[in-house]
Amino acid sequence: MGKALSRSRVVVLTGPRQCGKTTLARQLQRRPNIFPLLRVLADRRDNPARFLILGSASGDLLRQTSESLAGRMERVTIGGFSLKELGAEGEQNLWLRGGLPLSYLARSEADSRAWRKDYIQALLERDFPQWGVRVPSVALLRFWTMLAHYHGQTWNAAEPARAMGVSESTARRHLDLFTDALVVRQLHPYHANIRKRQVKAPKIYIRDPGLLHQLLGIGTLKELLRHPKLGASWEGFVNEQVLTAESHDEAFFWSTHQGAEIDLILRRGDKLLSVECKRTDSPRLTPSIRIALEDVGLSRVAVLYPGTKRFPITDKVQAIPVQALEKRNSLFKEAVS
Repeated sequence: MGKALSRSRVVVLTGPRQCGKTTLARQLQRRPNIFPLLRVLADRRDNPARFLILGSASGDLLRQTSESLAGRMERVTIGGFSLKELGAEGEQNLWLRGGLPLSYLARSEADSRAWRKDYIQALLERDFPQWGVRVPSVALLRFWTMLAHYHGQTWNAAEPARAMGVSESTARRHLDLFTDALVVRQLHPYHANIRKRQVKAPKIYIRDPGLLHQLLGIGTLKELLRHPKLGASWEGFVNEQVLTAESHDEAFFWSTHQGAEIDLILRRGDKLLSVECKRTDSPRLTPSIRIALEDVGLSRVAVLYPGTKRFPITDKVQAIPVQALEKRNSLFKEAVS
């Protein structure tokens, strides 16, 4: 955020509700009609002031900033706690409870679950109506729960549309609503110029694992470790940590209809860097990685796993412990130069 304020006179700090925006900025001024004034102040060349606007990603905030401050602002999005902040000792609780501060810091698992339940209700019953959403909260909770079951899977609007009794276009608008609120991530596919048929729909993730587990009815680590969504939950958790820790210009996944798939591709300049999440003690070169190296042109592949040792699998593929994300060095330090 400091770098953004040094570059731009107006910085919009967004993030999901209760992620710590106000704490980070240390003060919050509620001035809903301030945007036209900021446009004038931002255009004064002799004005040394810097302006920090806080808010969740409501449609109204995004619309006002886009209309009034186009070309004059920079947007910074933050999330909750990360492995970089908490260190390796925080990994298990971060995965189970999520990174929203009051959930992570709760005195007990029961307190954390109660807070997350209230969080979900507040977003649906208070925030969304304030943003102009006119869909009943019960229907949106049902849809959000469906998205939790889609976590880590390719989006198909037909199934939730049928279950909700709405059109596919309405289901897509619901999906975009949760995406704009920064509680759902749509990870879009990377399209390599190859003959294989490639998946074109986005993959869906609940961005905070604590909210995912709340929606799935997972209350304890024991329940999580035996749940059918264990692998998908861990994949989403690792992906979010990578996206927080690693600089990148764009993020994608890659999948073909023949079954080859890469969990996460980061574009950094002219390099494509890949992450595979493998919840195994002995990661290896998979057919999907081999095919992607040939067809997509990946510079490096980091296979993240819950182990302790970093070791090469091939000259371009390394097995790396998830705990390496707490360090300041890039997972792809060999590919930076």
